[in-house]
Amino acid sequence: MKTFLGDDFLLTNKVAEELYHNHAAPMPIIDYHNHLDQKSMATNHQFQNITEAWLYGDHYKWRAMRANGIDERYITGDASDEEKFQKWAETVPNTLRNPLYHWTHLELRRYFGIDELLSPATASEIYTETAGLIKKDSHSCIGLLLQMNVESLCTTDDPIDNLSHHQTIKERIKAPKVYPTFRPDKALQLDGSEDCLAYLEQLAIASGITIDSLDALLDALQQRVDYFHDNRCRVSDLGFHQIPSFDPKATGLDQLLKSVLNGTNLETDQKENLQGYVLTALCKMYHAKGWAQQFHLGALRNNNERAHREIGPDTGYDSMGDYSQAVRLSKFFNNLDNTDQLAKTIIYNLNPRDNDMFATMAGNFNDGKIIGKMQFGTGWWFLDQKQGMEDQMNALSNMGLLSRFIGMLTDSRSFLSFPRHEYFRRILCNLIGTDVMNGELPHDMVQLGLMVENICYNNAKNYFDSE
Repeated sequence: MKTFLGDDFLLTNKVAEELYHNHAAPMPIIDYHNHLDQKSMATNHQFQNITEAWLYGDHYKWRAMRANGIDERYITGDASDEEKFQKWAETVPNTLRNPLYHWTHLELRRYFGIDELLSPATASEIYTETAGLIKKDSHSCIGLLLQMNVESLCTTDDPIDNLSHHQTIKERIKAPKVYPTFRPDKALQLDGSEDCLAYLEQLAIASGITIDSLDALLDALQQRVDYFHDNRCRVSDLGFHQIPSFDPKATGLDQLLKSVLNGTNLETDQKENLQGYVLTALCKMYHAKGWAQQFHLGALRNNNERAHREIGPDTGYDSMGDYSQAVRLSKFFNNLDNTDQLAKTIIYNLNPRDNDMFATMAGNFNDGKIIGKMQFGTGWWFLDQKQGMEDQMNALSNMGLLSRFIGMLTDSRSFLSFPRHEYFRRILCNLIGTDVMNGELPHDMVQLGLMVENICYNNAKNYFDSE
């Protein structure tokens, strides 16, 4: 019987062990999609305690606490940080077989050197022990990243952001390289609501362009793309439940935008035609800049209206959706490819039933000009656990080239989440090592070791090529 979280955690054979320890573990981390706070990095924020670093904003933990019967006061409410930590400690023993159990104890070990299991019996001791470390330079926001050998990362940024924090971070000598990501979800809302109109006004201010027509909207977005590019952005992102279903030859779109600007709520097909046109124009801008574009698809958001009213979005009330994706993706990519304006693209799936479809869809639009141009992205959100990662990599192996995969990301708001790269790397090495032990792959450690190093680091380094 193996020791829990021992040196060979998740590694079930000697080949996997060699691949992980000699090839995966030493590689730096490129975290090309996360939601880390830029201001915290710019100021090199020092957390007051482990609760602030660990539980603030972590909706994974919040969902588990609610399922464990913890009152909201101890999750997002006005309880003290120590009380919230105690309630998380009360929940942890009940997360057995959930990835949170692994992540929690990996993070305690890797950042704080704590081997004890978190429980109500150990909570006070662990809270006190971490309190002494959390205020040291090694555990500032930048210190935590450096501990995990993070070479570079990409945050998630709205087009109206002035990126001043990024400019500050760039001047830091010891900071990892931090790049912005262009995330125009709000600019594509286009539903005539008060939120939509307020955002378009902010976009007009940020760009210096009065948005009174469709051409003006595209000019404003182009100005922001140019500004982001000048500030080292090389990646875009979009979080939609589906790609808009639209007619590339649709007419009257300028009048539709003017209706939106007048507060009119469009019919679904009108709204999707307008969204699809604007999104296509954005994707052509990305292609012209040589950016990569990411599409996170399939989330059913804000399911609980009462919780959304009382607590707000991104608080743990989203789930997998069961949307139809294939035809929309095919038409959208084909429209861009027809004019040879399809940028490097990563598509992330949230419903495991669609893994094979996403993997084969990516393969439709590789053109032999860029290695791994079309990527089936790593297991995302509810799928960034052992089975989800294995299923994604098996689908990619069967339908495409695992060897050209750009690997893992955290998609996290927590500066303590980077052991998830270790988690992924161990799973990857075990997947390959098991095939070798079964005689399904040759025992060529030079070739296999290079493959592992490429997936963990080199492929992403070459794919994004930020500077």
